[in-house]
Order: sequence, then C-alpha cells, then structure tokens
Amino acid sequence: MNAKVLIAGLVAAGSLLAQPPGGPRGRGPMGFGGPGGPGRGGPGRVETVTGAPYSGVEVRTSQQVLAAGNVIQRQEQSNVYRDSQGRVRRETTRTGPDGQTATRVTIADPVAGVVHELDAKNKTAFSRPARFPSQASTASASRTQTMGAGRRGGQTEANVKRETLAAQSMHGMMASGSRVTHTIPAGTIGNSQAIETVRETWMADDLKVPLMTKVADPRRGTTVTELTNINRSQPDPSLFQIPSDYTVKKGPGGPGGGRGPGGRGPARQQ
Repeated sequence: MNAKVLIAGLVAAGSLLAQPPGGPRGRGPMGFGGPGGPGRGGPGRVETVTGAPYSGVEVRTSQQVLAAGNVIQRQEQSNVYRDSQGRVRRETTRTGPDGQTATRVTIADPVAGVVHELDAKNKTAFSRPARFPSQASTASASRTQTMGAGRRGGQTEANVKRETLAAQSMHGMMASGSRVTHTIPAGTIGNSQAIETVRETWMADDLKVPLMTKVADPRRGTTVTELTNINRSQPDPSLFQIPSDYTVKKGPGGPGGGRGPGGRGPARQQ
C-alpha cells in the first residue's frame, strides 16, 4: 500500500516539473490572446479594464521557415471593441483550408458575468458564465505565480531571463516593453543544442492592452500580433448585446458555433 502511494506521489511530482515556467497554460473566458484580450499568444487570464474604451484592428501574422528555405505564412485579423465597463467584443475572420472565410464573434461581459458566442448562420447565441478577474487580482496572481515558480525550482527559473525595455511611442501612445527569454538546455527534450524562445510585449500605458506582441520559437517560427487603427471613443453599446432575433442557448457552442458578424439589440431566450 505504501509503495503504491509513493509511486503515485512521484508521478504527480514529475508532471508538475514538466510544466513550463509559470504553471500550465490556460485560456481565459474569451479563449483568445494578443492585443485587446487574452488567449492565443497571451496570458490565460482575462483582465477586466474599465474606464478605457477603444476599438481597433488586431492583426496576427505567423511565419515558419522550413528546410530549403520554404516559408509558411498565415495571417488572421480581428476587430476588437471594449467599452468603459470593460465589456469586450471580438470579431475574428479566418480562412479555412477550402479557401472559405468565416467570422467568429465573441462577447465577454464582466458586468453580467457571461460570455456569448454568436452563430450568425443559425441566428443562435451560446451563453456561459465566466469569471473576470480585476486588474488588482490579476497582478496579485502574477506576483504569487512568479514567487511560486522560484520556490518550485531555482534551476528552472535560472533558464528564464526577464528584461524591462525602455518605453517608446507606438501608434501614438506610450508603451512599456518587456522581454522574456526562455532557454531549454541541451538534452532536456532530446535536443542536441540549447533552444531559446523569446517573447517581447509592448503594453499601452493608458489602455492596458498589448499594442504589439512578438513570439520567436525556432520550433514553431515567429508570430507577431499588433493592434492597429486604434480609436479611443466609446463603441456603440449595441455591439455588446445579442441581436433580438437570435435564440439564446446555455453552454458553449458546438462545431461551427460562434461564426458570423453578429448583430444588435436585446435577445429572446429559449
């Protein structure tokens, strides 16, 4: 019995050590990242920012260089809106393998504590409850996470270099820069030489969103996410509402759910 408990403990410890610095990666309520919100390429927690409305176009470009100089390049574009209450609407357009484009609309509403995914084709909104941490709680969690990483293993933290970059003007706003370099020593994952990944982030001091994020990883290529065409005025309130002719369902949408440009007005529930 004691032997079984000991083996289980060793397995659990091994899984914790295998996690990247900062703990396991997760997704925030909106499931995306980069400027204007969380998720892909960004922290897993959604930070609620009030009193700083804006709208803009987020462009995400990825490039991977293969053998013999062959290059794979992809681009994704999102329209992002945030009102003074911290509600965020994101419209992301993607091109599928068949060449057809589709737009996914997600509305994160920290006031109501819900996230909506709109399916314009079927005029359906999928709504689910979500947590929206404040700026203070996000900062506190980040500090605790950093301290925990240092206690878990000085060897792992020693492979992470953090730099604060000189502030600069970007898209007409002052931005604070940071760079995190993570080195994977030779032999860690079967690599004959050390692997170095670099993440550079430029955060708008006023809006509290990244204006530019660049992630360079020799295993996956380089991804740059940039927020452009920024408008500091208050977005139309109807952008954060479910269209009146949509049917509201509880829970996340299935395949194909959340696609479409969305609409305006109050909603009727099913």
